[in-house]
Amino acid sequence: MTGSESEAAVRIDTSRPHPARVYDWWLGGKDNYPVDEELARKILAVDGTVLRGARANRRFMQRAVRAVAETGVRQFLDIGTGIPTEPNLHQVAQTVAAESRIVYADNDPIVLRHAQALLHGSDEGATEYVHADVRDVDTLLRRAADSLDLDRPVALSLVALTHYLGEDPAGDDVYGLLRRYVDALAPGSHLILSQVTPDLNPEAIEKAANHFRRSGTPFHPRSLAEFSRFFEGLELLGPGVIPVSGWRPDPQDVALQAEGIVPVYAGVARKP
Repeated sequence: MTGSESEAAVRIDTSRPHPARVYDWWLGGKDNYPVDEELARKILAVDGTVLRGARANRRFMQRAVRAVAETGVRQFLDIGTGIPTEPNLHQVAQTVAAESRIVYADNDPIVLRHAQALLHGSDEGATEYVHADVRDVDTLLRRAADSLDLDRPVALSLVALTHYLGEDPAGDDVYGLLRRYVDALAPGSHLILSQVTPDLNPEAIEKAANHFRRSGTPFHPRSLAEFSRFFEGLELLGPGVIPVSGWRPDPQDVALQAEGIVPVYAGVARKP
């Protein structure tokens, strides 16, 4: 399903929170429901880092996309894109190279509702949206291939998504899932990831995780070793796996680090 298709094809479930809408509330957005706000406030009450964490994740995405685009990559697949914010991934990539092609993918119908806003990219490039779940690898890649040439390098971005996916091979199989995506991409492709960790603020993260789980949303914070495992077989770009605010920070990011820790790891790697 592309962004041009009717939102009526997918119903919005407002009976339970959705991570994209909870995240939207933390970012100060308006595209969320009372159930999302309720969970967002509960987590904020036990983990005071979540607001700066949400902002830090968005800024990491911008820096990482810019860095990858500057290596010459011109195709981007952003899974779990969430509700649009400014600047979004396509704006960053197309500022570096106007001919860049971007496909956004998400399973939240509210993102589908905003797809037309996502599609306003450069005249030289292309910006598309597919409504698909990260777990449905074949469908998502098939729809992405309508706009992207998967025989050429692609930057695959999953920012603040993997902590919603479990490791059980009989369930989400997050490591196997990521491997299937990476295996489908051409050499020279890049993987952009960030993930909540218990390493830097264990008590608060455990309380936040419990709120997510009680709401029906699985939540899987991961240690440095567990997060680094996503990059096995890939070539990490400097500075490697690091807390999100420290990944190639701009002066503004350096200043924001004074606000306190952000319990999120980030990394970018190239497929050799």
